[in-house]
Amino acid sequence: MIKLRQAVVVEGKYDKNTLSQLVDAPIFATNGFGVMRDRALLEFLRRVAEKRGLIILTDSDGAGFVIRNYLKGALPKDKVLHAYIPDISGKERRKAQPGKEGKLGVEGMRPDVLLAALQNAGAELTDTAVPADRITKTDLFCAGLSGGANSAHRRRALQKELQLPEHLGGNAFLDAVNLMMTREEFLERYGGNDD
Repeated sequence: MIKLRQAVVVEGKYDKNTLSQLVDAPIFATNGFGVMRDRALLEFLRRVAEKRGLIILTDSDGAGFVIRNYLKGALPKDKVLHAYIPDISGKERRKAQPGKEGKLGVEGMRPDVLLAALQNAGAELTDTAVPADRITKTDLFCAGLSGGANSAHRRRALQKELQLPEHLGGNAFLDAVNLMMTREEFLERYGGNDD
């Protein structure tokens, strides 16, 4: 597994799952064309790009390029890198039929192809992509933000306070909080685990 300084944005959850097995970096999904209607997600991606840098990795089909071009116009150009996968015919294992254009997407690419795409884009490999003192799931639990009564309400309040998109999954929420504040800041504000 390689560590990246930048965060990565992909189209969907299957792309995210495939990439998360190869790289140690925050990975966020656009939910396909959903990013075009989700102002909070787009604003969040802008802040991630400013803070850490962002690599756009979409499928090589027409839909992937529509999403890429939308993000290209909406995000700070000097903070965004573009990783491109090659046109390879085929279908992903989970699908009964190939996509409309008959091309493999990010989820169907071999690991070496994905890593080469990231490196060709200029991804910065680092030994310190993930700070050692990260906010953990245990910290979220101890702060009442998961696994308890009213935790969903508290988590939504924190999402609103940090201006995070509403529909982040659990791991994406944790990655986002870690991008927005240090563990020390989190513990000062919300208490939690004091390991």
